[in-house]
Amino acid sequence: MNPKLHATLMTLALLFSSVSLAAGLQVQVIDEQGQPVAGAVVFLESAAASAAVKPVDDARIVQKDKTFIPDVLVIPRGTAVYFPNEDTVRHHVYSFSAIKPFEIKLYVGTPAAPVLFDQSGVAVLGCNIHDEMIAWVVALDTPYYSRSDQQGISRLEQVPAGSYTLRVWHKDLLNEQDVPRLAIEIGQQPQQTTVQLPKLAPVF
Repeated sequence: MNPKLHATLMTLALLFSSVSLAAGLQVQVIDEQGQPVAGAVVFLESAAASAAVKPVDDARIVQKDKTFIPDVLVIPRGTAVYFPNEDTVRHHVYSFSAIKPFEIKLYVGTPAAPVLFDQSGVAVLGCNIHDEMIAWVVALDTPYYSRSDQQGISRLEQVPAGSYTLRVWHKDLLNEQDVPRLAIEIGQQPQQTTVQLPKLAPVF
């Protein structure tokens, strides 16, 4: 066989083999009453997932009409986040969270330097001038994540087969101990599961 043809066929075989080992997971997130929960962050953790993490480009939380947009930003660990201020008033963005304490003092426009979230975890953000402003940065140690829609459905696509810990976070959970941790085995076929969250208590 022609060596070049043989190499091409081997490459295609490996490609289709890797695709066949990737499957999808659909998670239904519900509350104590069995009602769908929108905006939940659903993610899969494992040593292999951690090794596959890559930062994303152009992550940002905009300040507009004295509001953080989005109020929840989900990113892979190692991502730098910009905080452009589109208001005519100045804001003072800060976080005291353990994964990334920082502050950007009174400013308008876009600060030249973004904030690098190099640890996984949740950072709560505020504005030192406008107490009603609050947001969350959820930095994950995995590339396999999504957020639930209005029906409480979250879809994670192209997840390699393997053993994972399924976790679900929501901004209205009372504390970190309430975040579910469920062992799950991802095979070569799509699958579905349901996660029920404990009592939610809205911050605002």
